[in-house]
Amino acid sequence: MSSNRKIILLLVAFVLAPVVVFQIVRGSSVSQGPEMPFTRFMQEVEQGSVREVTIADSYVRGRLSTGERFRTYIPMAYPELMTMLRRQNVVVRGESGRPSAWVTGLMGMLPFLLLIGVWVYFMRQMQGGPNRAMSFGKSRARVLLPTQKKVTFKDVAGVEEAKEELKEIIEFLREPQKFQKLGGRIPKGVLLVGPPGTGKTLLARAVAGEANVPFFTISGSDFVEMFVGVGASRVRDLFEQAKKNRPCIIFMDEIDAVGRHRGAGLGGGHDEREQTLNQLLVEMDGFEGHEGVILVAATNRPDVLDPALLRPGRFDRRVVVPRPDVRGREDILAIHVQKVPLAEDVDVGVVARSTPGFSGADLANLVNEAALNAARLNHKAVGREDFEAAKDKVIMGAERKSLIISDEEKRLTAYHEAGHALVAALVPGADPLHKVTIIPRGLALGVTQQVPVDDRHTYPRVYLEGQLAILMGGRLAEELFLDTMTSGAGNDIERATDLARSMVCKLGMSRLGPLTFGQQEQAIFLGREIGQHRDYSEATAQAIDQEVHRLVGQAYDRAKQILSDHRPALVRLADALLKLETLDATDIRRLIAGEPLEPRSSRTPDARPLAPMPAPADTGVLPATPLQEKPAHA
Repeated sequence: MSSNRKIILLLVAFVLAPVVVFQIVRGSSVSQGPEMPFTRFMQEVEQGSVREVTIADSYVRGRLSTGERFRTYIPMAYPELMTMLRRQNVVVRGESGRPSAWVTGLMGMLPFLLLIGVWVYFMRQMQGGPNRAMSFGKSRARVLLPTQKKVTFKDVAGVEEAKEELKEIIEFLREPQKFQKLGGRIPKGVLLVGPPGTGKTLLARAVAGEANVPFFTISGSDFVEMFVGVGASRVRDLFEQAKKNRPCIIFMDEIDAVGRHRGAGLGGGHDEREQTLNQLLVEMDGFEGHEGVILVAATNRPDVLDPALLRPGRFDRRVVVPRPDVRGREDILAIHVQKVPLAEDVDVGVVARSTPGFSGADLANLVNEAALNAARLNHKAVGREDFEAAKDKVIMGAERKSLIISDEEKRLTAYHEAGHALVAALVPGADPLHKVTIIPRGLALGVTQQVPVDDRHTYPRVYLEGQLAILMGGRLAEELFLDTMTSGAGNDIERATDLARSMVCKLGMSRLGPLTFGQQEQAIFLGREIGQHRDYSEATAQAIDQEVHRLVGQAYDRAKQILSDHRPALVRLADALLKLETLDATDIRRLIAGEPLEPRSSRTPDARPLAPMPAPADTGVLPATPLQEKPAHA
C-alpha cells in the first residue's frame, strides 16, 4: 500500500474512532438486560418489586428484587415516576446519555477534517511522486521489453513488400553506425497505411521483436481526456520514457484520432485534440532531437491526417500494407492452421485461391469458424466441408433455418436466382459461377455467387457491361416466366444504377468521353462523404442521366435476349433449385447443357473461388459481391 493511502486511512481512523467508541459504549450501556414494556415497569414499581434503577435521558435500566435485569424506554415526560420510586424506596441513579463536549465538538468538525484530508491528498498527487494515483498527465503506453514473448517476421505473412521496407529500421536499431558513418539519417517516423485487418499492428510488433528493443504501444484515443492539457502532457511523458529506453520503438495505433487536420471540426482552434497534435509535432521534429526513438503509426484513413504530420522529418516513410494476394493468403493460412488438425481433403492452396479480397483478420476468422463448425459436428479434424460452411457464414451470414417461406415465394426466388445464374454463365468475360442457392442467409433470401479465378485489380468495360446484364437477369426472369415483378430486384436495380453512373461520371466509359463529373465533398471531422458538388451544367446533367439510362437499358435488352434464347435451360435451373436448394458450378454447367446431374457423393470437389472480389478503392466501382435477394423490408 502506498504512503499516501496510509495517510488517508489513518486520518479517517483518527476522526471516526472516538465516534465509533462512543456509540459502542453507549449502546452497550443502554442494552443491558431484556426490554420491558413501560406499563409492566410501572406495575413492578407499584408492587415494590423494583430494587434499583439507572435513568439516562429517556432510558431506564435496573434490577428487580428477584435479581432479573431489565431495560425500558420512557415514551414521554413522566414527572410522577420519581415520586413513585421514592415512595417504594427504590435506589435511583442518574446517568447522562449525551456525548461529552469534546466528542460533540469532534463530530461537528468531522466534515471539515475530511475535506482538509482530501484536499491534502489531492495536492500531494498533483505535486508529483513516483506512485501518484491521479497521474492524468502520465502516458498510458504499455511497454513490451525484449525479454518478453516476441513476435517476429516469421509470424507475419502476406506483406512481403512492407517487411522489406521495414528491414532498414531494424538494421538501424541494431547497427546505427552503419548508416551514420555515411551521413545517412534513419526516418524518424514510419506510417503504416492499409485497410483494417491487414496486420499493421502485428507488423509493428514484429519490427520490435526483430530489433530486440523496447516497444511502447499506445492508441491515439488514449491521449484525449476531458481535462484540458492532459493529451499534450501524455505526449511529453511518452517521449520522455522513450528517451530513457532508447533505442526503442513507439507504436501509435489509430493515429487519426489525434492527427486529423487542424482547424477542421466543431471544437475551434484550441480544442484538446489540436493541442495534443501540436505537442506531437514538436516532439517528432522540434528543437530537441530524439535520436534512437522511432515512431511507427498505423491508420486506415491517411487522407484525414494533418499535412504537417506527413512532411519529411516527421513521418518520412509511408508503408502500404495491402490485402494479401493469393500467395500471401496461402502463407497466412499456413500460419493459422498450425494449431488446427486438418483432414486429408483440405488443400490450403485451394482455400487461398477461393478467398480473394480477404485480409489477414478475415482469414484468421475463417479458420476459426471452420474449427468451430467441425467441433459442433463432432468431427475429429477440420475438413473441406467445414471450410465451405465457414466461408458461406462469413460472406453471407448464418443460415436462417427458422424463416418460413411460402411455396410461391420460394418459386419466385428460384426463378430470380436462375435468371442471374444463366446470364452470368453465358455473358463473355464474366467471373465464373461457383454456387447458387435459395437457402436464406442473413438478410438474403437467395444468393448467386460469382467470383474471379484470379485476383482482379482493374475492371475492363466489357466486364462492367456484363455485370449490368447479370444484375438485370433476376428481374427479367420474373417478368418473362412468372409475369410479375417483386421487390426482390430492388437491390439489383440500385447496384446497376450506381455502377452505370460510376461508368459515366468517374470512369469515362460512355459517349460523354473521358471526363469526370462532380466533386465529392466530405467533412473531415465526420470522416465520410456528405455530398457531391455539381461542377457541370444542367444540359450535362441531362446527358449524364441519358447515358445512365442507355447503359442500363442496353444491359436489360442483352439479358432479355439471353433468357429468351435459353428458356429451357432457365426452367431446368429453377426446377433444380426448388428440388435441391443449392447448385454448384458443376450442376449449373450440366443443367445448361441439358445433361443429367451427377450424384453428389461421387463428385470431385470444385476448387474454384468462392469469395467475392472487392473493387479497388480508387475506381468507384461497386464490389463484385454475391447477388443477394433481400426481402421487401430489408
